[in-house]
Amino acid sequence: MISKSIIAFALYLNVLAIIAQSFYFGADLSYVNEMEDCGVVYKEQSQVKDVYEIFADHNCNLVRLRLWHTPSWYDALNSGQRYSNYAEVRKSILRAKAEGMNVLLDFHLSDNWADPSHQVVPAAWLGVVDNLPRLKDSVYNYISKTLLDLNNEGLMPEMVQIGNETNKGILLSPSVDAAGWSLDWNRNSQLFNRAIEAVRDVENATGKSVQVALHIAGPSNAGWLMDGFWANGVTDFDVIGLSYYWAWHKPTSIADVGNIVSELRQDYPGKEVMIFETGYPWTLQWNDNASNIINEIHPSYAPVSPQNQRKWLIDMTQEVINKGGKGVIYWEPAWLSSTCWTQWGQGSHQEHATFFDFQNNLLLSGGMDFMAHSYENLVSAQEPDQIAGFKVWPDSGQRSLTVQLDGIALAKDLLVKLLNRDGAVVASQKFEQTLGSELQFQIPVLPVGLYYCVLYEGNLFKAARGVALGK
Repeated sequence: MISKSIIAFALYLNVLAIIAQSFYFGADLSYVNEMEDCGVVYKEQSQVKDVYEIFADHNCNLVRLRLWHTPSWYDALNSGQRYSNYAEVRKSILRAKAEGMNVLLDFHLSDNWADPSHQVVPAAWLGVVDNLPRLKDSVYNYISKTLLDLNNEGLMPEMVQIGNETNKGILLSPSVDAAGWSLDWNRNSQLFNRAIEAVRDVENATGKSVQVALHIAGPSNAGWLMDGFWANGVTDFDVIGLSYYWAWHKPTSIADVGNIVSELRQDYPGKEVMIFETGYPWTLQWNDNASNIINEIHPSYAPVSPQNQRKWLIDMTQEVINKGGKGVIYWEPAWLSSTCWTQWGQGSHQEHATFFDFQNNLLLSGGMDFMAHSYENLVSAQEPDQIAGFKVWPDSGQRSLTVQLDGIALAKDLLVKLLNRDGAVVASQKFEQTLGSELQFQIPVLPVGLYYCVLYEGNLFKAARGVALGK
């Protein structure tokens, strides 16, 4: 049962003023909770720091999170804890929103990885995979329920993508998927349109705006695949998302990507274009027993180094901006080495292409810097951050919090609550209206983790912030 505190807190998060920028600087942080459970501790300048806070502090304004239907294969891995299911993704959305970042929810529409080679229907829908009306209803009900449940907690994502790298379609039977290339546009378009209909119906029911995205792997595939979507009636979307990795999409160059972005913007007026996935290594070494999945570098960005990782990202992002693109999202920049296992090996398959070194420290002059770079032709339309004057930090003994309230007007007494990641209240204290702009809030000894400091004016929400606590 969801506690009243987490519902109340989440409802407030939904109305927080998020900085509205003209460009998304994003990161896929789907692995973070799993890495932390596996013992990974993130650091900046050798100081332990919450990784969501690290990304927010470096101008990340969009967090992408994958959602699998029923990833039961996790039951045989490590501690048996499942990740990228609804319960775990909900926690990640809460963490992102607590740091003021928007969320892109990636519906894989599968129990496992969906990509250009694999688009297997969730096991729960195997019985209706060849019954198109029933399968359409299944995907409609699933997306609708997921978004309505998130909305009930104030965690509605700002954007969703229908499927992941859907070059060969979505929701295929295991036999059709294994047979190789398959793209039945009649079936495919009906499934996409029913999924999009679920999002639009949720928008109408809740009054919330949710952008709908399509996701294509390989910029050179975008033209003919978008022609297929459009010709078969899949037109009610907002964003075209592309995956672009030099290692797999060469010889497509950064300049080529810019031209493709420009062509898509011209061919589909009113639709935004973004890079939904990209990655570039800072080293070709490894830090565990899991093979690295990116093993090639562009000759113009050699030798491999944190500085050239940064340069490649900045050059690509500048080209996307120049050609009218809406954003760039880096794939799994926090998937560090750990003692845990994937389906293929022990550790991470991406530690060499993250934004952190092998001691889990944020890389100086590495890829993270691309988010805060001063780009040409980028107009930032920022709205005032209504909680800019609300800051929270612990004392050295972590027995009290300083709560700063600069610029926050209070007409009533203030109630401060501290919630853990599951929404349980671990401390609360009431302050009189006449107190100054800094409050001392006593807290108990707490385990290491991310907590949320929530302010109430009387019975009404005022502001919320995330804070890393515990020893």
